[in-house]
Amino acid sequence: MIRNIAAGFWVCGIALGSCYGAMTYSMASGAPEKTDYLGGLQYKKLPVINIPIIAEGAVQGYVVANMVFTADAQTLRQISVPAEAFLQDETFRYIYSDESLDFKKLSRYDVNAMIDNVRAAVNKRLGSEIVKEILLENINFVDKTDIRS
Repeated sequence: MIRNIAAGFWVCGIALGSCYGAMTYSMASGAPEKTDYLGGLQYKKLPVINIPIIAEGAVQGYVVANMVFTADAQTLRQISVPAEAFLQDETFRYIYSDESLDFKKLSRYDVNAMIDNVRAAVNKRLGSEIVKEILLENINFVDKTDIRS
């Protein structure tokens, strides 16, 4: 029994000694450069945006949009205002005031121009190039007659 206890202490001593030796060697050889693992681009999903479409003095329906944006993670942590609020506001303003968006005469909508204009407006309001890319997950029009009371 004493042999087993002595062997256990010997194995623990060898393990502790090897760990100590490895740490001493790695510290003496110079520490690797510190990397920021939280850096890079960060993806943030916005809540669903509902934008009323008004024509002929009445609400004709709603544009429902799901969006994701990418931004520099370090910059997002440093700014005092949430970029999400500005992105939602600019998207709402752009689609709400867009005269080319007519659901009675459907045609292709220039989504790329909308995204570029919204990104430029958000970055202008924030004062720097924070929002790198806007991804459109889904955009739909829901007619007023399709909404349940």
